[in-house]
Amino acid sequence: MKLSWKSTIPVIGLVTAAGLALSGCAGGAANGGGAAEGGKTLVVDASFDLKTADPNRQYETTGQIVAKALYQTLLTFDGDDVTTPIDGLASYEMNADSTVMTLTMKDDAVFSDGSPVTVDDAVFSLQRLQGVKGNPSFLLDGVTVAKVDDKTLTLTSEAPKPELPFILPNGALAVVNQEVVEANGGTTDEKDGAEAFLNGESAGSGPYVLESFDAAKQVVFTANPEYKGEKPAYERVVLRNVEGPTQKLNVEKGESQLALDLNPDQVAELSSANVNILSSASQYMIFLLLNQNPEVNAFTSNPDFLEAVKLGVDYDKIVDLAGEGAARPGGPIPSIFVGALDAADGNQRDVKAAEAALKASGYNGEEITLNFPNDITVQGLSFNSIAESVQAQLKEVGINVTLAPAPVATELDAYRGGTETIGLWYWGPDFPHPSNYLVFAPGQLVGLRAGWPAEADAKSVELANAAQAASDADRVAAFEAWQKQQNETGPFIPLLQPAQNVVTAKSISSVSTNPVWTVDLASIK
Repeated sequence: MKLSWKSTIPVIGLVTAAGLALSGCAGGAANGGGAAEGGKTLVVDASFDLKTADPNRQYETTGQIVAKALYQTLLTFDGDDVTTPIDGLASYEMNADSTVMTLTMKDDAVFSDGSPVTVDDAVFSLQRLQGVKGNPSFLLDGVTVAKVDDKTLTLTSEAPKPELPFILPNGALAVVNQEVVEANGGTTDEKDGAEAFLNGESAGSGPYVLESFDAAKQVVFTANPEYKGEKPAYERVVLRNVEGPTQKLNVEKGESQLALDLNPDQVAELSSANVNILSSASQYMIFLLLNQNPEVNAFTSNPDFLEAVKLGVDYDKIVDLAGEGAARPGGPIPSIFVGALDAADGNQRDVKAAEAALKASGYNGEEITLNFPNDITVQGLSFNSIAESVQAQLKEVGINVTLAPAPVATELDAYRGGTETIGLWYWGPDFPHPSNYLVFAPGQLVGLRAGWPAEADAKSVELANAAQAASDADRVAAFEAWQKQQNETGPFIPLLQPAQNVVTAKSISSVSTNPVWTVDLASIK
């Protein structure tokens, strides 16, 4: 799980879509950060989560934006659609049991120094990702990367790994120029010393090259003249580290053209005459867990009590808290990923049925604790407001909930240790594939945090294993079947996906969001 410390927010937007396509006149900024196309500069404000410009080491939100601008990956996604990986620097095939991926390199890509992108560069880059043992190295755990011939490489895993095509578009798996990186200290092990070089000069084949990099202040990009894809509309991009209040002022005045991190109050104050707001469901899934360990609580581990809670939650009301662009997932997998259930397939509120289940459980008004972190937000949405809403809804069916907020540093220990009674948390995926959510199965990482061992639900374990091993043709049905079983018997209650919002100046006519890299700077027009 990745904790979000940002304050991006779901609110009523002026435009509700994952992509924006509007007409508008180009504008300029007095400081040279003009929005006019055709060689001018684009200014983007964000609250930085950034450590490095080295693509094989970065795994932060802003780092993904940087990597997408400077480098290319073997596979990619088309705009905001993360359900189908498409060719990038290579095309691919998976074998029948999803243990071997064969990648065939394309012929046309070149690095910014004019040299061709080769299979050797691809193998070196992926082996470097593994060898430096940085934050994103786990993405290729258990995978052997090997060159087959001058056009082909393979990724091999002993266990089925159908998520590989969905992992490869991540910027951490970007292809770097082997000759240049090795000449500046690059290796495929922990002795690698190329990070300092890559923080000052890019070695990629992406639409931009690095002009300057300051992880605390700003990153500046200029168009790569050797780039073989569609040329970006802006010759220069300045990505600035700016706090929310200043982001709001900048985008209103035209001193920036995009603001990525405004909180709810700031967005609510914006005028439709000055800006556009793009609202779409984010990749984050907020959920309740009810501990199934009777030593933690006799009621939350009671199937009838669990049923009463599932029937007592007012799901539509909770989604309404999040505003325009938020969505309700039908199961653990967010709506934007392949294999997601429709909201109609999830648990639904039924007060009378909840009261009946509560009576059958033997519950008699005892206080039940709801634990949650009170010092973080998800896309700007406070856990406090969700917890208070759940408390009021369950009170209506006869369940007395006591709220127990705590700082995340404290509450994480209880969550990971499996000692929370009812917990309110969220899951942020490491890659946009439904297998990322099998951690909610009994005996898996999050399942155990809810006191739910593998032997507690043999059918759910069986369906989870089948989903992990499913072929492309069977994957959707397999993950849907697993989620329906989870909804019926599992201790998790998916509540909502908060919205992701991007605020743009009226001069911007086209931009799309993506859960992997947030925004593609080169596609903005």
